[in-house]
Amino acid sequence: MSSPTFPGVDRRLFLASALGVAAVGLTGCAGSTTASAKSVADLSAPLAEKVPAGTSLKISSYLNTQQLQFKLAKLPKLPFTVSSWLNIGAGPDVINAFRAKSLDLANNAGIPPIQAHYQGFDAKIVAINVTRKPNYLFATKPGSDIRTVADFKGRKLAFSQGQAQGVVLLRALKEAGIAYDDVKLVPLTSNQFLTALQSGQVDIAPLGNSQAPAYLQQYGPKGARTIDTDVVDLLNLLWAPASVLADPAKAAAVAAYIPQWAQGQVWQYEHPDIWNEEFYVKTQNLTLAQAEGITKLANKPLFPPSWDEAVKWEQETAELLAEGGFVKSFKVDSLFDRRFEAIAARAVPAEYRK
Repeated sequence: MSSPTFPGVDRRLFLASALGVAAVGLTGCAGSTTASAKSVADLSAPLAEKVPAGTSLKISSYLNTQQLQFKLAKLPKLPFTVSSWLNIGAGPDVINAFRAKSLDLANNAGIPPIQAHYQGFDAKIVAINVTRKPNYLFATKPGSDIRTVADFKGRKLAFSQGQAQGVVLLRALKEAGIAYDDVKLVPLTSNQFLTALQSGQVDIAPLGNSQAPAYLQQYGPKGARTIDTDVVDLLNLLWAPASVLADPAKAAAVAAYIPQWAQGQVWQYEHPDIWNEEFYVKTQNLTLAQAEGITKLANKPLFPPSWDEAVKWEQETAELLAEGGFVKSFKVDSLFDRRFEAIAARAVPAEYRK
């Protein structure tokens, strides 16, 4: 059976728009990743118990959240040097930074590792936090008459192939029974969504829960609204290039970082009042009321001792993208480095293990 496609949309245009200049040269051979996406690194060695002296990692920290979590939670000093904290979060930016060797470890959703594999770049998932409630909702442009997902038919929808927002949109369409050729997908990256909504370039864009309050405050009086769904983006994960994980010292550092990554999220969840003030109000310039509204929607962090559910969800996501012709179908097991599987779960109280 042939895969459904998105009419009027060139896959190269999607890749160029969503993944940046570094991806453009790869799109011609992206459908043939069998050889290039296979790991050439040996990841079979057991993890070292201690991090060798002099080890360093370059870690992503979007909006500097990691440093703030660690500081407020008063977590122990890491047993290695963080040579740089990179303020990047979008999957396409992370993949480009991995390629440039300017980043060793990143926090993303489930779709960037799939996109990296499609591009022929070998990277592995090393930690997982399962989310049970939606992190995104759909915002309309000002003056829109759209009120439900069923109203998406015939409309222009902001779509980022390489980011979590993209798969949330595809899952919402599938749940609503809307055929791909009943909508027009506009290729954008998530940092372009707000501008596209404001200008009317798109009718709908998926926004993070933390973005919606400010958007509605400004454009709600002009007829903009949000549409809630039960669609979740299940995986919040850490991942790293295979070349980093093949280095025993760096792999040990990654293993040492994972417990604090998990503990920092637990601390944030358990101390919403402090986080609202120190992060949302002081660094994001939101009002306390807006911060409290975001925190009410926060997911309880859950770190599964087994990754079986995560692998299943990641496989479903890859198949969903393949149905649209955006990637080639493949077995996603190769994206997970199971040496790290239980580390996060062991670092948190039982109520935060799934």
